[in-house]
Amino acid sequence: MTRREWLATIGAAGAVPLFKAAGPMLGAAAPEPPTAPVAVARCASYDEDLTAKLGTMFDQLGGIEKLVRNKTVTIKINMTGPTSQRVQGRALGLTHYTHPKLVGATAYLLGRAGARRIRFVESAWGTGGPLEDVMLDSGWNVRSLQSAAPGVEFENTNALGKGKRYATFKVPGNAYMYPAYMLNHAYEETDVFVSLAKLKNHATCGVTLSMKNCFGMTPASIYGDDAGRDEPNENPTRGRQAVCHDGKRQPSKIAPAELHPTGSREAEYRIPHVTADLAAARPIHLAILDGVESIAGGEGPWVRGVRIVKPGVLLAGMNPVTTDVVSTAVMGYNPRALRGTAPFQHCENTLLLAEAHGVGTTDLKRIEVRGVPIGQALYRYDS
Repeated sequence: MTRREWLATIGAAGAVPLFKAAGPMLGAAAPEPPTAPVAVARCASYDEDLTAKLGTMFDQLGGIEKLVRNKTVTIKINMTGPTSQRVQGRALGLTHYTHPKLVGATAYLLGRAGARRIRFVESAWGTGGPLEDVMLDSGWNVRSLQSAAPGVEFENTNALGKGKRYATFKVPGNAYMYPAYMLNHAYEETDVFVSLAKLKNHATCGVTLSMKNCFGMTPASIYGDDAGRDEPNENPTRGRQAVCHDGKRQPSKIAPAELHPTGSREAEYRIPHVTADLAAARPIHLAILDGVESIAGGEGPWVRGVRIVKPGVLLAGMNPVTTDVVSTAVMGYNPRALRGTAPFQHCENTLLLAEAHGVGTTDLKRIEVRGVPIGQALYRYDS
């Protein structure tokens, strides 16, 4: 299929019938989901002027000053998996972690726009210890990040961390998996929430972009394999396989139990639904995708067959669904594809589930792309 033929197929995606999921049918009558423009830029290397490129993209979105001035801004970065696991021995930021140079550029621009406080967060794998320690183990220059803007802080949201209590985030409308999620205080004590993600495939969800990045908000202290049955385990050492992926147990009793305890135990069903729930419960105000260098075929080195890719692209938008839709299209996929079609061969489509929650539209015809057109940014992850 030629690029023109592929784009024509994407343009006709609105005719694809929707599928039925837990809760209301996705095709049920509902208000038209919101849309927002997405900025796309070419960037061949992390040695290019990332600050200038990202700044231009923010300008294309209408600027970020009104969004962040005198505000606390929380940035969820992507540091999935142990720091010891590498793809072909390469630096983590060149494969499956958000690159620290882009993290620093983002902080600088937010500070220049007037942000009062900038807090970097991630639920670091297998630990409730300081996020700074994980960054140092990853080869990041923490001091450089601290000096990128005034008021920079760090929080490992895999446990209670520096807070005194967990925050409750209720899913509006009809939740898919859990009626509410218990998260670290940092996700509540903020004015603006940013998802700074990597442009990757995902073995369970097809793609992992700004919304799937926020699946990592769930603390292992409550949703982890070694979470306490009654109370959180503030020293977690394992992942969330048993609770979130496989549904073999419930989270700690501090959190609501799942709505359908006899429903699907399949990770390819559960994780997209949890991700869509979280996107509705904890809104993302700014989504940024790092597609300069990445991996295809999975989300990390533990997935057999992952390979290094260099799409040379950055994306940003103020709606996570529209941003992820354009990102999915840039990766060479139909963002409205149903289960059984790449990249959702074995899983539900998180984008459609989030659209059904009213988070944003998946209709490319309703999304204005600013900067580089999709056809010029196209990098087929399955090629």
